Amino acid sequence: MLKRFLLVALLALPIAAWAFIKPLRVLAPEFAGVTCFEKVCVDDAAQFSEAKALSEEAVLFVQSSVGKLQVVPRMVFCSTKECSRSFGFSSNGAYNVGTLGLVISHRGWHPYFVRHELIHYLQNERLGSLNAWLFKPDWFKEGMAYSLSEDPRAPLPEPLQGYRARFESWFKLVGAEHLWAEAERL
Repeated sequence: MLKRFLLVALLALPIAAWAFIKPLRVLAPEFAGVTCFEKVCVDDAAQFSEAKALSEEAVLFVQSSVGKLQVVPRMVFCSTKECSRSFGFSSNGAYNVGTLGLVISHRGWHPYFVRHELIHYLQNERLGSLNAWLFKPDWFKEGMAYSLSEDPRAPLPEPLQGYRARFESWFKLVGAEHLWAEAERL
């Protein structure tokens, strides 16, 4: 009896995780009603060209100005509130899920939003997802993403503006050529 229970629980765990931990839907976005073409997923096929252009621009920008990606991640673009809600959005414009991929809400279809999340993805690739999430300071993680994505919004609400300013001061001291080595030491 216990073995059956454990087997059922083990089989149900991935389904429950997909249903209740909405960011994990990036692993199988097709089950959330989006269509994927290569590594770009959209909820409205008519929006694919725009999503692909945002994705390609962000990849080129980040790789040329921040660092080379080991793997270009899957990017899910939601053009509707319904799609955004299905991936767990309430107010944010975008988020990344470690090195699994990133999701752009209906409010995040701007180059700097996609770049911002791609920079977080790169941080996770270079520093390790758990290390970046748990052990790197917020001023570094968020300040780097806001600054190097060339986010035009100024000032940002606090504490984000302070994070960006602190990162920019630190970045001037370490320089682009030592960015990742110094990030390891934080």
